[in-house]
Amino acid sequence: MNNLFRNLTAALVALAVTTPLHAQETARIAAPTDDTMRLTLLGTGSPALRIERFGFANLVQAGGLNLLFDAGRGATMRLGQMGLPIGAIDATFLTHFHSDHTNGLPDVYLSGYVPLPLGGRQDEFQLYGPEGVQQLAEGLMLAYASDVVERGGAKIPEAATKIAAHVVDEGVVFEKNGVKVEAFRVFHHKFSTETFGYRVSYGNHSVVISGDASHSESVASYGKDADIIVHEVAAVSQVAADKPFFKVVMSGHTSPEEAARIFTAAQPKLAIFSHVVQLPGGHVGPSTDEILTRTRAGYDGEVIIGEDLMSFVISDDGIERDVID
Repeated sequence: MNNLFRNLTAALVALAVTTPLHAQETARIAAPTDDTMRLTLLGTGSPALRIERFGFANLVQAGGLNLLFDAGRGATMRLGQMGLPIGAIDATFLTHFHSDHTNGLPDVYLSGYVPLPLGGRQDEFQLYGPEGVQQLAEGLMLAYASDVVERGGAKIPEAATKIAAHVVDEGVVFEKNGVKVEAFRVFHHKFSTETFGYRVSYGNHSVVISGDASHSESVASYGKDADIIVHEVAAVSQVAADKPFFKVVMSGHTSPEEAARIFTAAQPKLAIFSHVVQLPGGHVGPSTDEILTRTRAGYDGEVIIGEDLMSFVISDDGIERDVID
């Protein structure tokens, strides 16, 4: 039975690669090659199981590149909704290793090396993250070694099944095609190992992603005059604010009032809340309207609550909003 399954798998995959194509060539929303940038919010949620808010993940497209920042639950599903083959991802950057930022990572890695139209990656999976990313990469390859073996007879390039892990530190961690990615440290909470945010620049434009962070001045510093800052937010209802568990949670996240101070210092053209945490959850946490009201009391710039598959094209003409069907 195992041999039959392997033979069938190899035959089906071989059929799919009869006409090889590069993943980028099949993309419905391909990375721009002009002087624009596109940011798409793939997942705007927290660890909570919410079908309308998948796990935290962001796609930045510029210079013909597709760069993924964090890979929370369902990241590949959202990429599929964009019509972007998983193999078209050129590099993946992790802010930290909490499960809600990485539990979609195996799917990005594995689905990327199967043939088009799903994957199509030809080279190593490029993974960037804090110290420990090497062990994560080795663990993924070990955990899914049988998948590599069973698909390996179907003309999948061996290199595509490998992960190239890169440890980030503060400063420039990636440069290609005029796109520059800078990493900067943020403080999540005392239980975390190193946690980073990222600034992605292309020409005169930039996008800053905070990752999980309590009030961190580094976000304001690296976010200075950015086109867009994507910032996490957490808010707790008054009835739950004094409970020890929620105090611990809030100590590792940014309140609307704290975010307002960061945005005031940075002055982005657009501030977007993502990784939206509403404690204690369900329908009893602060609403998104309340989060915005509290933020706008201390910040007079444009701020919105991000939603999955919101997309923003950044050019010299400004920021154009779109929602991907």
